[in-house]
Parts: sequence; C-alpha cells; structure tokens
Amino acid sequence: MSAVTDAVQVTAPTNPVGQSIRDSLVIARRNLIRMSRIPEVVIFGLIQPIMFVVLFSYVFGGSMQIGGSTSSTDYRNFLMAGIFAQTVTFATAGAGAGIAEDMHKGLIDRFRSLPMARGAVLTGRTLADLVQTAFTLLVLAIVALLVGWRVGSDTDTNAGKVLGAFGLLLLAGYAFTWIGALIGLSVRTPEAATSGGLIWLFPVTFISNAFVDSSNMTPWLRHIADWNPFSATVQASRELFGNPGVSQSDAWPMQHAVWASLIYSVLIVLIFRTLAVRKYRSATA
Repeated sequence: MSAVTDAVQVTAPTNPVGQSIRDSLVIARRNLIRMSRIPEVVIFGLIQPIMFVVLFSYVFGGSMQIGGSTSSTDYRNFLMAGIFAQTVTFATAGAGAGIAEDMHKGLIDRFRSLPMARGAVLTGRTLADLVQTAFTLLVLAIVALLVGWRVGSDTDTNAGKVLGAFGLLLLAGYAFTWIGALIGLSVRTPEAATSGGLIWLFPVTFISNAFVDSSNMTPWLRHIADWNPFSATVQASRELFGNPGVSQSDAWPMQHAVWASLIYSVLIVLIFRTLAVRKYRSATA
C-alpha cells in the first residue's frame, strides 16, 4: 500500500488524462503483484472452465444435435466459443469480490484520500482482472486443442480472424467486470459480492446460444437468447473461428454478430463505468 501511495504522490501530472492513465497503471500493477502472491486464486479460476470443457465435451457431446449432426466432434467445436465466452464473463464475480474486499479492509477510503484520478482505482482493478482473464483464456484454448477443438472448418478462417475472436471475448469480459465493480461497491462483504456476481450470470449464459442451438428453443425464449449480449459474442466468435452451429436467426445481433458484440461491450463499459465511478465517490466500508 505504501508503494502505491508513493507512486501516486510522485506522479501528479497537470494533464488529467495522463494522470488518470498513470494512476490506473499503478493500481493495476498493485493488483497484479497481489494476484501473483496468491496463486491459488489463479489456479482455482482455471479449474472451473477446464471442468466445463471436459464435462460438456464428453458427457453431452454425443447427445447434442448441431446442424443435424450428432457428432461429438461437431459439438465440441460448437461448444468452445460458448465456454470461452462463459469463462471471460464469470471473471465478473472475482472483480466484484476483490473490490468488496478492498472496501471491507478500508483500502478504498485510503485511496480516495490520495490525489488520484477518480476512476483510477476501479480502472486499475479491471485492467488487472483483464490480464488474469487473458491468461485463463490462453490456458483454456490449449486445453480445448488437446480435447479436439479446431478452428478453420470455414475455409475463410485465418489467424487474423482467430485473434479477432479472442479480442472480442476479452472486450466482453472487460465490459462485464465493470458490472462486477458496481456490485462490489454496492454490497458489504466479499461473500455477498461473489454471490451477487454469479446469480445473474447463470441465466445470461444459459439463456443463450452458448451450449445449445437457439433455434431449438421456444419462440419467446429464442427471442431473448438472440438479443442477449452474451449470445452476440458467442455468435461472433463462432463466425470468426469458423466453427459449426452458427445461428441462422433473423435477429439483427445474430446477422451482424461482430458489430453487435462490439456495440454491446462498449455500451456496457460506458454505462457501468459511469455508475461504478459515481458509486465509488460515495461508497463506505
């Protein structure tokens, strides 16, 4: 904490944008150092998505129809975009719990007493979570390749599109961490932040095209799934990966999935960052 204080006090530029960037990077560094000293958090964060990959691939793989095929290989390729998207969005709970813990220990009040940019504490925290999410996504992609996931069933798929898909996934994950930041500032304990950060994620991720083709849903449920921001990211990832099972829905987010994913993510960042920073100014431990 003293290192953060010294760094913030030394770097007090007159340019508010420069100060905000520097302060955010100082807080991000502080959180990354903290994460590196608690490797169990990273390890446990990896276990859950790996379990989802193995369980869905081998338990449900032979019983799911994708494009009329019951091939476990087709379902595995269909599944991975959904697992990737679920993994980055579930980082929301960790972001909320981390901020709630800082609130509970009084660190937020100490940060607010420093000559720092108003949103630097939250921006630094979300950037640190983004780095952790990127590492988790990298490990998960390696596991997916080991269990048989492949890109490029579409001949137009190339390395640029694959990297673009991972970029969209990370942007969506970053957007959702701002929802976690707002939750973390709004509750009293880290336990409440974890619960509050997960309870709404299950309907968001499961009422979507992540694990089943939305065309098999009832019409009203399919309409919700097709306009779900999470579904747009999954659809865009499948298109860019060249994986099977891309929805043929007439809904605009499904027809223009890449743009829809970008627009949804940017809107979520703008809305929830504004709300979180406003809450940060008045939040008390």
